[in-house]
Amino acid sequence: MTSKVPPTPDSGRFDLINDRDQIDAAIKQILDSLEGHGYTESSKFAVRLAVEEGLANALRHGHKGMPNTTPIRVTFKASPAELKITITDQGPGFSPGTVPDPTLEENLELPSGRGLMLMRAYMTSVTFNAKGNQVTMLYRKPAPKKK
Repeated sequence: MTSKVPPTPDSGRFDLINDRDQIDAAIKQILDSLEGHGYTESSKFAVRLAVEEGLANALRHGHKGMPNTTPIRVTFKASPAELKITITDQGPGFSPGTVPDPTLEENLELPSGRGLMLMRAYMTSVTFNAKGNQVTMLYRKPAPKKK
């Protein structure tokens, strides 16, 4: 007798507080959805890293000075071709253009900018709303390598 596993949802919405278990559960659901669409381990690694950086930025910078129970909103939609994820915090926002480039010699010892750099490196596109309190990341599944 074989058991049938129900399909993983291809979209979701989470209101997360600064709690590792909640964050891990949300990331797991997103990655499970990608697995269901045949994304590779390297694709799932890229998405996990970018999502964790986006969540860390929202909680650490966007919600600076706010109670740990202030939720951030995360939405995602996965398909066989791409993943779109949006993270919205309740903070005042920021201007991404003012974040120093962490790869420049004069900024190597500064603690800021690395998360944003990683998000941009691993995702197909990273955009912010005008206020700067919402990031939308798009990951397009790479074409399979020809043998």
